[in-house]
Amino acid sequence: MRNDASSSNTTKDESVVVDCGRRRTSCGYCKSPHRSSISHGLWARSLTVGDYQALLDRGWRRSGCFLYKPEMERTCCPSYTIRLKASDFLPSKEQLRISRRLQRFLDGTLDVKGDNVLEDPNTSKKSESLVHHKLSNLTSEESLSASNKEQNEVEKFLHDLSDQIDKVVQMFTEKGEFPFGIQFPKASVRKVSQGKKKLLVNGSEDLLYSSNIAFQIAASIKQVQSGNKDGNDSQPSRDCETENGSSPKLIAEKLVASLDPIAKNSGLSIRACNGHINFYASSKQVSPSGSVQNVAEPRKSLTKHGIGGKRLISSQHGQVKRRKLEFRMSRSSFDPEEFALYRRYQLKVHNDKPDHVTEDSYRRFLVDSPLLHVYPTGDSTVPPCGFGSFHQQYLIDGQLVAVGVVDILPNCLSSKYLFWDPDFAFLSLGKYSALQEIGWVKENQVSCPSLEYYYLGYYIHSCNKMRYKAAYRPSELLCPLRYQWVTFDIAKPLLDRKPYVTLSDYSILQNGESSLPQVTEDVMERELDDIGQDANDVPMDEDEERVESESESSDDDAGPETTTYGDIGKILIGLKGNVRYKNLRNAVDPEQRSYLESQLQKYMRVVGPELAERMVYSLR
Repeated sequence: MRNDASSSNTTKDESVVVDCGRRRTSCGYCKSPHRSSISHGLWARSLTVGDYQALLDRGWRRSGCFLYKPEMERTCCPSYTIRLKASDFLPSKEQLRISRRLQRFLDGTLDVKGDNVLEDPNTSKKSESLVHHKLSNLTSEESLSASNKEQNEVEKFLHDLSDQIDKVVQMFTEKGEFPFGIQFPKASVRKVSQGKKKLLVNGSEDLLYSSNIAFQIAASIKQVQSGNKDGNDSQPSRDCETENGSSPKLIAEKLVASLDPIAKNSGLSIRACNGHINFYASSKQVSPSGSVQNVAEPRKSLTKHGIGGKRLISSQHGQVKRRKLEFRMSRSSFDPEEFALYRRYQLKVHNDKPDHVTEDSYRRFLVDSPLLHVYPTGDSTVPPCGFGSFHQQYLIDGQLVAVGVVDILPNCLSSKYLFWDPDFAFLSLGKYSALQEIGWVKENQVSCPSLEYYYLGYYIHSCNKMRYKAAYRPSELLCPLRYQWVTFDIAKPLLDRKPYVTLSDYSILQNGESSLPQVTEDVMERELDDIGQDANDVPMDEDEERVESESESSDDDAGPETTTYGDIGKILIGLKGNVRYKNLRNAVDPEQRSYLESQLQKYMRVVGPELAERMVYSLR
């Protein structure tokens, strides 16, 4: 805080901003050419973390060094600042499922090699269903839940075993061990239910699959032999000339002798039992429940091409490929590897034009920051990493898979943007990173008690892609008039009626209705969790920045007064040293004074008297 007297030139502990005025730009959320967003802008040459925290709590956000605040009544998509008190966070069932799925991937029980399903916020349920269908892994958790993905994988496995039996039958026919000219039925291998195990094999718990093809082959042979006798014709059958030679028991034993090496390669043992061909889990794989968890997916040697060319678990030794997830946090700076990932993400996920995703635009959007770094002091006022702008890297086995761009401020972690590897879309890294960031706030609150909140950026009720943020409960929205925090449970019914609402005006609740319906977790799951998390902010590519810089200021009135103006004479002006405007007023040309004071009044209104008095308003 500075006094009224002139001061020295800009130092590291002060904020210096240039007022860009009001701007009308195309909306980056609804993408409608007929609708626009109106906001007030500041260009920050430097910004203390305390001042940016205060700006956040007045509805501001930053894109690089550019600060902007939507004029809520006039913009097409009203943007409400949303936050969550980390210690009060209650994860939903969907959020817990995402954490468990990533853990399974790290444990090696979920492998998605070769699959590429993009996380589309509008069709996330469909995408997740497709992932479950394609990428099933035979774990006990999925077996017990009888999930669709497990069933599909088992069916493919059984179909492959059936094909092997058919090949052996064909081989015996070509050798003449089965009669020529008989169209044998296709083999069918079925999963043995727990109830039938006792009836078939005296309670063997490791019996998994069984086929009755031997009975069908025997019946076909008998039918042909009976027909030949009736027609006084003979059909050579070598080993199957007698009824005993064509019995289901002997046929099953013959088939098992040829199938046994193949079954072993798949991690199974095979035995003939009274005409049935039975497949068992090896002794090392049996569990008391006999669940499908004990069955490894067949190796590639089971067929010419294997099953989808994938291997989930080593069948003979129960080995799994475990992965290591690393989390690295560093101060905001340009990293070629991060830029390469960002470019790939923007092109593949957001379908940006290649010439719009440049290194220069990336730097301006996600690398450049006006925040002045605050180093840890060793006491309980600053977290170990300090305050400022950071990039949080997520690496799996050393491979960069996601980057979260965040600001660490005295009261919060402010999430700015996240980009991830499209090949890992099945892990819902956007949602997972939010859970990690919430956890980071909880962890670091121990060393910095003031660090309590997680800011998710803007919540835009009129934009379906941005509604996912309210799924992190219990959240609060910032009232655009009085800058008070209002719980989402109160705000949602109001926003359902119209996009712009003075949230703190509780008289709305008493106007015709004594109460409004509360938002239950089930409703939240249906309405919000089907939308995948994406970026918090809309990236400003070169075209968007050109619109921002070249668009003309609106001639409309400045909008409703949002707070007491205060005394513009106390505004700190940066002009050959910092000086209060009241000490500068008489030095300003009378013709320019009216315009300047009009601009200062608008500036004080949007940043508030307190910030206007301590941030440096630069005229250069």
